[in-house]
Amino acid sequence: MDLKVIRKYKKDDYTIGRLYIDGVYFCDTLEDTDRGLTQEMGAAVCRARKRRGTTAIPTGRYQVLMNVVSQRFSKVRKYDFCQDRLPRLLNVPAFEGVLIHIGNYPKDTAGCILVGRNTVRGAVMDSTETFRRLYERLQTAKGHIYIKIE
Repeated sequence: MDLKVIRKYKKDDYTIGRLYIDGVYFCDTLEDTDRGLTQEMGAAVCRARKRRGTTAIPTGRYQVLMNVVSQRFSKVRKYDFCQDRLPRLLNVPAFEGVLIHIGNYPKDTAGCILVGRNTVRGAVMDSTETFRRLYERLQTAKGHIYIKIE
């Protein structure tokens, strides 16, 4: 399965994008500030340019795992349906534990990707329902899941 996030609105405090599954629009995304990082820059350069907790992940292509329990969200009841296993991006330069998860505002991201509907400026709404639908789709994937961030 191939996911793609196309970043559309790059603001000082947040980044709004669109998530596609196998080429078909699925939902909107919210990330931290896009600071122009790319996967090709490597970890050292990304680490030097990154601002902890307020920087969007580097553009590039990453494998997504579905079997990792999130320590951060393992006690949050709204994730009970997925047994605390959130989609996790692998090998993101200068980042650890990058997840796709529920949240509405830039303060909720901490370098992760939030999903929902961008009906409020600088935010995504209906995130819990959107995440549930996304999780169900990802669970049906045959083979590897990849996400490309553009």
